[in-house]
Amino acid sequence: MASTGAPSSPPRSIGDFAELTRTIKDRGLFDRRPGSYALRFGMNAALMAGGWTVFALLGSSWWQLLTAVFFAVVFTQLAFVGHDAGHKQIFRGRRANNIVGYLHGALVGLSFEWWVGKHNRHHANPNHEDDDPDLDIPLLSFTHAQAAGKRGFLRWMTKYQAFLFFPLLLLEGLSLHVASIQAVWRNEVKATRVEATLLVAHIVGYLTAVFLVLSPLQAIAFIAVHQGLWGVYLGCSFAPNHKGMPTLPAGEKLDHLRKQVLTSRNVRGGWIVDFALGGLNYQIEHHLFPGMPRANLRRAQPVVQEFCRRRGLPYSQTSAAGSYAEVLRHLHAIGAPLRAAPTASA
Repeated sequence: MASTGAPSSPPRSIGDFAELTRTIKDRGLFDRRPGSYALRFGMNAALMAGGWTVFALLGSSWWQLLTAVFFAVVFTQLAFVGHDAGHKQIFRGRRANNIVGYLHGALVGLSFEWWVGKHNRHHANPNHEDDDPDLDIPLLSFTHAQAAGKRGFLRWMTKYQAFLFFPLLLLEGLSLHVASIQAVWRNEVKATRVEATLLVAHIVGYLTAVFLVLSPLQAIAFIAVHQGLWGVYLGCSFAPNHKGMPTLPAGEKLDHLRKQVLTSRNVRGGWIVDFALGGLNYQIEHHLFPGMPRANLRRAQPVVQEFCRRRGLPYSQTSAAGSYAEVLRHLHAIGAPLRAAPTASA
């Protein structure tokens, strides 16, 4: 889809969001949830400790590939906590949230500051063709304008990007590691020394553990499975949120309420989906109120949905399978003009 086609919102729209905010606040949904996060910290710590214990006891074995799958899940759950810390959902103070963020970034091998900066730009301009960094992925095209600008191999990839989408997610983890290292190397983060120390500690510790316990071939296979599936899990957690939803072209302005609701998609499915997607399945509520603790998003969802219904605002919500189907259909549609275009003669 291209533009929403929606005109600039009327002045009363600002009052709409203020009214919704008051309703959410009156229900206590901005209140911190220390117990929920304490439980999550404890669970993740137990999973990490248990996983590395099994890794050490199992030793040099091809069964370690199952351990790699386990760590792909655990690393994603750790990344979700880092995401929450980046939005200041856990503690009221910035310092405490940053400490949690730096720690979890180090555990999974990412620059916390780099990711927060990139993610905040996305939140400010979701699905904006020029300003959303999540639409700036060279290997994929999310708008017809992007597709038309592709040349060579990238043009071929755009033609068949719906089929290549999930395989490409195998590279997402590597891409995040490389981008984090580049950001620190180029001094694009404030706490350069802290971030550099944490990244080096992660890389050295991770590679030492893997190559010390496993044979070289097993170690390479372990890293490929772990990092590849971690990338797939992350991609499958973020892709349903906006991909295939309306995009905003340059110059189009919407108020906060409509900008966030019209470009976001929720994924329903109960507590299993809540856990698997780290609360990102409540994407509309999260984008409207990014500082809301994850555990409160479920309670906010019916309030926001009813508010949108009364205001005549489209509220997109589908199943997990339905969300991926919508993403793939969108990618396939974007590549259609290129598939239909005649091949240039040599």
